[in-house]
Parts: sequence; structure tokens; C-alpha cells
Amino acid sequence: MKKILLLVFVLLLTTSLYSQDGPLTPVSSQSETIKVKKDKKPFTFFKDVYKDFLKYGTIYAAGDIRNAYENSRKDYFIERPADGDLYGIPRVVEVTDYFDFDYRYGIGIRKLGRFGYERKPNNFWTGNAYRENQQALSAPTSAVDGFEYLFHFEKERLRGEEFTNWRYFLRHTGKYHIAKVESREQGTFDFSYKSAELRARLPIGKKFSISAGAIYRTHERAYGYNPIEIWLNETEQFFDQNGNPFLDENGNPIEFPSNPWYSLGYEYGFTDVGYESTSFDPETGEEVTNYDWYWYNPDNEIVAYSDLDFRNSVFRDLVNRFNNEQWDLIGAFGVISPIIGADFYHYQNNFWLHAYANYLPPYHSYISGDGDFNYGNRNNWGKGGLREDAEFEQWDDYQFGVNFGWKIGKNLGVFVEGEYNKMWDTKFYNSTFGINYTFR
Repeated sequence: MKKILLLVFVLLLTTSLYSQDGPLTPVSSQSETIKVKKDKKPFTFFKDVYKDFLKYGTIYAAGDIRNAYENSRKDYFIERPADGDLYGIPRVVEVTDYFDFDYRYGIGIRKLGRFGYERKPNNFWTGNAYRENQQALSAPTSAVDGFEYLFHFEKERLRGEEFTNWRYFLRHTGKYHIAKVESREQGTFDFSYKSAELRARLPIGKKFSISAGAIYRTHERAYGYNPIEIWLNETEQFFDQNGNPFLDENGNPIEFPSNPWYSLGYEYGFTDVGYESTSFDPETGEEVTNYDWYWYNPDNEIVAYSDLDFRNSVFRDLVNRFNNEQWDLIGAFGVISPIIGADFYHYQNNFWLHAYANYLPPYHSYISGDGDFNYGNRNNWGKGGLREDAEFEQWDDYQFGVNFGWKIGKNLGVFVEGEYNKMWDTKFYNSTFGINYTFR
């Protein structure tokens, strides 16, 4: 991705710089005329770099500190006494989660065009994506021509967990083209995304434009693949001393689980020790012998007093641990797709409408990643694994948004804004609407 970003940057920068006017012409003041020699190309080069790429940009370093979330009431858990007697006096243990203060700090540089209806949120740019998100990062067409960029990196702690977030965004918009590269990591949402796109753009009048091209995207999730389900449903046959399989009552070979659910505990170093106990049948009064197992963790500490206790507590965490480890082995996927976009922008002080849409039709082609686990096989996984007759299944992705405002009079105004995104199985959206009345 770094190579793609660098290549696009160099190409766009070269195109921009060599499309400038020729050598500088003389400029004058009231006192004297300063002549700039035509052979001062280095000066011209750096001046053009500043004008096209750095001018109106902002370098920033900022952050925030806030109280961590705290339960209004404390949580408690009832444990068996140390001797394991179920009917002895239990131990009451406080299990309330206490977190250190939340924080966020980041650094970056930005240059983003602002549409007429967008207001500057603060006197200073803080890099807070929740308060300072701009339409330039979503709409296919920019509010200005030329370079726009955002290079932002930050560290964040939320409820005791630390995350790394970044967003690297570079776009060049011209009258007849759109080129963009982006890399984004949002640790708090487990969201990771990279893309590079190139489109031809066709303006239709002053307010409307359409675009079409190709986009490269990545995703890390193996959609439809559930490792624990497949592992637990693996089966095998057992045979008698004559080599004949064991049969059920209908004469069909019996398939036994290859991985009984409790064997997952063994995979992570847990052990069980069997024991027996006696009880009396309340109806017959007869003595009944019961069999169960104690469970110990890798440190030889008892963690469950029965299979049921282990299944309802430790086992649930092991399932998620197993799935996460198997998913991490798969790696990321890269897919190339066609993309079509449309933009409409009208702005006046008392009325504005900005509507945009992107559509990725079902002609996607993977160029990296394990083909068995890509999104085209999302519906081909079952309890036995990937179906032998699995066929690649195409899909549609899309994005659309609108920003509408109308100042009906001096006192009354209405507004509606929102965006909807669908990428693979991920859907995220936001909307804001309201009415304002100002007393004068």
C-alpha cells in the first residue's frame, strides 16, 4: 500500500507541477521592480510545491483527557468456599470493572476543502474524527480542485484498552479526473481498510457531475467462515475388531465427533479430573452415583467444579480465543472493482443541497488473499467446511449521502443530513435532522 501511495503521489505531483505557467514574470512594488530570472527553476519548483500542496494546510498536535466510564453500582460474584463445599458459606467477591482515565492524542497534517454549508467546528483543529469529520472525506467530488490530504495518527485509551488509530487520505481532483488513495485503521471499531482509485470525471453543467473508474480495496475479515463450528463438527468412524463400522439402528454407519467440545480445553492446557458423588432419588429413595469432573487451568488452579460449570464459564472464552487465532492466520484480501459515482451540489445562503452516491457493480475480482476465504465464498461454508461445489458469488456495494438545509425565513430553518455505506457485510450509517427557530 505504501508503494501505491508513493506512486500516485509522485504522478499527481508531477502532473500538477508541470501544468503550471512558465517562468515567473516580473512583479513590482511602489518603490522598485524586482526581476526574477528565468533560470531560477529550483525556486519555481519549491514555490509550486508550496502553492499546490502545502498552502492552506495545517500541521497539528492535539489530544484530550476525560473520565473513564464507571458503573453506578458495584458488581459482585459468589464463589464457593476454598474447600469446594457447595453448601458452605460462600465467598462474596467484588468484580466491578475500574478503568484508568480515557485519553486520546494525535499528530497530523491536513488540507481539506470545505463546502459552503460546512462550518468550522473549532478555532483550532484537534483531529477529533467524531467532531471534525468533513464531507471531503466521503463525497466523490471535492469542493475544490487540486490536492487534498489528511495524514493523521493517534493513540487512544477507552475503558482500559489501548488502541492505535490512523487515517491517511490523499486525493487530487481535476475537471476530468479523480485520483485517491486512503488507508484507515480504527482500533476502537476493529476496522481496517485500504483503497486506491482512479476515475474519469464528466461535469454536466456547474452543479452535477458523474464519474467512473476502478478501485482497489482491502478487507481482513473472512466472511461466513466460523472456525469453531467447522472444528466441532468434524467426524470420524470407528470400527470393530473385524474392521466393520459401528452401525445405528437403521444400519447406517455411525459418525462420532472427532473433536468433542471439552477437548478444546485440552488444546489450551486445561485438564480435568474425574470424581464421583452419591445422592438419593427423591421418589424411590434409592442411592444414585453421579460422575463429573473438576477442571484446572494451566497453573493447576481449579476453575470449574463440573463439566457444566466449565462449559458455562471458561469454555465461552476459549471459543472466541480459538476463532480469533484461526482468523488471524488467514491474512488480508485485495479486490479490484469498477466504481461509478454521481455528485450534485447547489449552494445559496438560504438553501443548499449536496447529494452524492457511489456504486460498485457485481464485477469484483480478487488479486490477493486465500481464495477459499474471500467474500465470494461467504455463503459456501457449512458445518463440514467449504462445499465441494462452491461457486464464486458476486455482490453489490454502495454509498450515498445527502446534506440539505433551508432557511425558510429570518427565524425558521430546517436541515437534514445523513450517509449510508454498505461494504461487504458491513453496513454503517448516520443521520441528523432537525428544525431551528431563532428569537430576534
